[in-house]
Amino acid sequence: MEKVILCIDDEKIILDSLRIQLRRELGYQYGLELAENAEDGLALMEELTDSGVKVIVIVTDWLMPGMKGDEFLIKVHKRFPGIVKIMLSGFVDEASVARAYKEANLFKCLRKPWESEELVRTIREGLNQLDKQQ
Repeated sequence: MEKVILCIDDEKIILDSLRIQLRRELGYQYGLELAENAEDGLALMEELTDSGVKVIVIVTDWLMPGMKGDEFLIKVHKRFPGIVKIMLSGFVDEASVARAYKEANLFKCLRKPWESEELVRTIREGLNQLDKQQ
């Protein structure tokens, strides 16, 4: 079963940066999917799941048009609880982050601009924790 990392951000330059960094650091060990908003992210998750692909990590922005990152992660968690969820944001409401930790089992919230090494380390730590739970 193919395993995928899903990145969601309304800024294309951020998605491009994530794609480049994750490919450089993780290679092609995992598939990589990108979405420009939470609604597209949800649709993509359904599509991938229906195709037998497993989303193992989500890296999402918080402040996006339409659905915010915490709302998105809570919806995802209800349907797919075993996913490592990381929020990556330049501006974030602390109450929303607290809510995401509590209701979506948020793994970590990183601030923009992020360090590539910190993001990759966080993803690896999340995957290690996931492996221990299974």
